Amino acid sequence: MITLPVTRRHDLNDAQWAVLAPLLPVASAKGRPPKWSKRQLIDGIRWRIRVGAPWRDVPAEYAPWQTLYGLFRRWQRDVTWQLLLTALQAHADAAGRIRGDVSVESTTARAHQHAAGARRDGAAQKEPPGGVDTEPDDHALGRSRGGRTTKVHLACEQGCKPLSLLLTGGQW
Repeated sequence: MITLPVTRRHDLNDAQWAVLAPLLPVASAKGRPPKWSKRQLIDGIRWRIRVGAPWRDVPAEYAPWQTLYGLFRRWQRDVTWQLLLTALQAHADAAGRIRGDVSVESTTARAHQHAAGARRDGAAQKEPPGGVDTEPDDHALGRSRGGRTTKVHLACEQGCKPLSLLLTGGQW
């Protein structure tokens, strides 16, 4: 199994991995053994999300971009990411790292000029969008004075840890 010779500064450290590893889904015993460790794959996905780069630009030391994208989408569809977030929040709350005071902030983001051309029937796409939830009719796009916009609502506890995120149309 290939391992990273040198970890990057934003990769999971051993203490973080010790908390996350027991929460991950158990791999099937059938089939070939995995070529890439779960830690490498998650670090590669985290790199892509943090940097905002296209999937094809993820460094090859993590894994091929197709492998990273496949795991990301599979876990998105079967709500593994949501379950991991909930479990990690419960772990942090039990350790007393989440305070009871919650702040909610909202901001508006303008949609791209081509956002109005989205396919009306998301199920007709080659690869269905999103996870297990159905696509909303408005796709969190709203019409306001500035044109098509989306509002992002974020709830954080006082230690600046995000608790919940909600997208709505810009007119709300």
